[in-house]
Amino acid sequence: MQAYYAVPCPPREDIEASLAGRPAGTEILVAEDGAALAGFAAFSAIYPGPGLAGGLFLKELFVGARHRGGGHGRALVRAVAVEAVARGLKRVDWTADAGQPALLAFYESLGAAPKPDKVFFRLDGEGLARLGGAE
Repeated sequence: MQAYYAVPCPPREDIEASLAGRPAGTEILVAEDGAALAGFAAFSAIYPGPGLAGGLFLKELFVGARHRGGGHGRALVRAVAVEAVARGLKRVDWTADAGQPALLAFYESLGAAPKPDKVFFRLDGEGLARLGGAE
């Protein structure tokens, strides 16, 4: 995933420490192809949603290039949906890259509906430091 997004990959021990210390409530499902990691889905519970019910937010869905087209992405999203239904939650939300028509078509093929009335925002870097810094 780091290579796909052109972001340097930290050493394995840093990755393992980050996974072990991830925030409470975050969950990760993995897809395997034999002994190889094919992909993963990282998600968290969110509240409130419609009727004051909770939902899940799919933060990351990633399938490695050589495993794409093999059903791993569909299986991962389905597994997240199964978790939502089993927990009595009412929806699963996520963001998608608007410049990837094949990805958008994939999500729609799952029965997901785009929400063009919503805008994705991010607060990071200098803006985060300025707003969240000690006064």
